[in-house]
Amino acid sequence: MTSPTALRAHDVTAETSADRRATRPRVGPSPARLVRGRPDDPAWVRPALLGLLALTALLYLWDLGASGWANSFYSAAVQAGSESWKAFFFGSSDASNAITVDKTPLALWPMALSVRIFGLHGWAILLPQALEGMATVGLLYAGVRRWTGSPAAGLIAGATMALTPVAVLMFKFNNPDAMLALLLVGAAYATLRALEAGRTGTRGYVGHPVRWLALAGALVGLAFLAKQLQAFLILPALVLVYLVVAAVPLRKRIGHLLVAFVAMVVGAGWWIAIVSLWPAASRPYIGGSQDNSILELTLGYNGLGRITGDETGSVGGGGGNGGGMWGSTGILRLFGSEIGGQVAWLLPAALIALVAALWLTRRAARTDLLRASVLVWGGWLVTTALTFSFMAGIFHAYYTVALAPMIGAMVGIGAWLTWTHRRSVAVLAVAAGTVALTSAWSFALLGRSADFVPWLRWVVLIGGLAVAAAIVFLRVLPRRLALGIAGLSLLAVLAGPAAYAVQTTTTGHEGSIPSAGPTSGQGGPGGGGTGRPGGFGGQRAGGQQQGQAPGGGQAQGGNATQGQGRTGGGGAGGVGGLLNGSTSSTRITAMLQADASDYRWAAAAVGSNSASGYQLASEEPVMAIGGFNGTDPYPTLAQFKAYVAAGEIHYFIAGGGMGGGPGGSGSSTSSAISSWVEDNYTATTVDGVTVYDLSGATS
Repeated sequence: MTSPTALRAHDVTAETSADRRATRPRVGPSPARLVRGRPDDPAWVRPALLGLLALTALLYLWDLGASGWANSFYSAAVQAGSESWKAFFFGSSDASNAITVDKTPLALWPMALSVRIFGLHGWAILLPQALEGMATVGLLYAGVRRWTGSPAAGLIAGATMALTPVAVLMFKFNNPDAMLALLLVGAAYATLRALEAGRTGTRGYVGHPVRWLALAGALVGLAFLAKQLQAFLILPALVLVYLVVAAVPLRKRIGHLLVAFVAMVVGAGWWIAIVSLWPAASRPYIGGSQDNSILELTLGYNGLGRITGDETGSVGGGGGNGGGMWGSTGILRLFGSEIGGQVAWLLPAALIALVAALWLTRRAARTDLLRASVLVWGGWLVTTALTFSFMAGIFHAYYTVALAPMIGAMVGIGAWLTWTHRRSVAVLAVAAGTVALTSAWSFALLGRSADFVPWLRWVVLIGGLAVAAAIVFLRVLPRRLALGIAGLSLLAVLAGPAAYAVQTTTTGHEGSIPSAGPTSGQGGPGGGGTGRPGGFGGQRAGGQQQGQAPGGGQAQGGNATQGQGRTGGGGAGGVGGLLNGSTSSTRITAMLQADASDYRWAAAAVGSNSASGYQLASEEPVMAIGGFNGTDPYPTLAQFKAYVAAGEIHYFIAGGGMGGGPGGSGSSTSSAISSWVEDNYTATTVDGVTVYDLSGATS
């Protein structure tokens, strides 16, 4: 049971709620309980939770098809996986299995299954992502509530995450970050359940600590299959907290962690082992690698290269403190003009809450579950934030969606601790300072988009400062009035991100590096720079990439018609760029579909984005020469010649890739292929696009 020392450490501890759960009789689920909630909950709890989930559904499902194909690079792989189970398993860019995407494929699988069920539409691709977002918010609520004993803390945590602009963006987009966030929140939850089970002495099959810890390890392993080594950023927090806090002997703690490690290896390794052992001649080339190796992709391009900036096949090197293609690194990176409006609205508040929570629980027992939850969420937050701040390799602003659950958890816990310690002058002073700082920071962030609801920044600043002044007097105010001030403080700090969230959910986003919220200045490729070659050109519009459209016009993110290739009347087509998918005209689509069954690939193009739009429009396989960047050494010139000689490729569409080679190709291999095609086949211009018919006689 709870020790007197632990009770003195904080007014209501996670240990007391854990003890109550351990002795509470189990009640099976029923329709009435789903609506009413737990028997001992206040009447407002379940409606508030349902309201939170409804708000999340509204944000994440609203006009889901407005983004068209979203990131056509992944959408093409989803289309391929919906047509071919082999392409589904490997994450191939096309149904004829030429080359894979440059990630492990777990995040693609729910989207491919959705397309198999509902057909090929933008909303069918994005529906699983939105559902993953709703599940993440619900799981975060459950986790924060469980180890604070406060439904309000869970609701604040869930609302903070749901309203984070980059979360709204990525749970309506088809990059793998949505699946990564869900699985890692699940791993954190399972680890804390393992700590709780060990402390309360639960020994049932489901409740045994080692089984919960094995589940946590398996979820981290599956997260690896979503986005590889980024999944491991949670490990320091999980391992250290369990090793220090678990209420079992040290020898058992080490043994439990070894079980979790085995579960993680199995969760990630089964797919890696199959791909590594599969004969290379009968599987697609591993996109993003330089030697057709999933291990090289894991440790190089998607691994240590992201930290050091040494990424063979990347479009550019790291930034370093002096800046570079991926922006300047340093402790303030997450607060800069590129990233601040995406995720950093409540990041200072979360860090203050972390320090304050550790101070308030400093006298708690080693096994205190509230402090353990603070260390898990806070430790994961610090590890991830520091990694993002200093990594010199490829970095995009949308990666920061990984921070949203931890920020939400710390804000929820911090708000609850403030309320339970509102008799303390020091706690109220810190809380007032935090609200004032957050309001001023929101004022600054909103000022970066001066034309976006210009009056809001002043309301946030003035209202936030007024509420901060009132917080100082919470200790002497009646409970109802104190609750009203607490609610107003939440409105003040959440108004800015909520406005950005609404703008994000009502705007379509396309391309490889989407950005949440309205225009907030120009940055590097992490969110839409200017003047970059090979697809980096254009200015951000509505937080998106705006570049040169096919046929010479301007293409702006959010045009679903463009993204899905539904041009009418033989309108212009275009090969796209490094970061934007191609657009197929009606004539080009008809060409690709004609006699497509006679060929393995309806066409080939340099770079995955160049190939993707044509494949999505025609629903026929289009080979992506050189993978995403056009820099992968596949196929070689000899292999390409063999495919052409065997009559397996119908057309070659010129352009695409990173630029710099004949026809816009991106590497010596793809340049050689482009040159060979140009030298041996006759070019035809179709709606502004140069096309070569490889089935005819050489020129």
